[in-house]
Amino acid sequence: MGTKGLDFKHKEVININDGKRLGFVQDVTADLESGVITSIIVPGNSKLFNMFSGSNDIVIPWQNIKCIGDDVILVEI
Repeated sequence: MGTKGLDFKHKEVININDGKRLGFVQDVTADLESGVITSIIVPGNSKLFNMFSGSNDIVIPWQNIKCIGDDVILVEI
């Protein structure tokens, strides 16, 4: 997936396990040495698998992203 971090903004994130809309990508994290995106961040107030930052944002690791479309990102969490 050769996508730039800025391309993720305004894409809706959907969990393929239950079809739940998680929200829209707020930010991405990357390995500064390699420049590789490591996760996407969606604002939220659920604590899925204890993967959240201090403000309850949902942090979705790159390996959980299954498909990136023009408007949505499908994840498995």
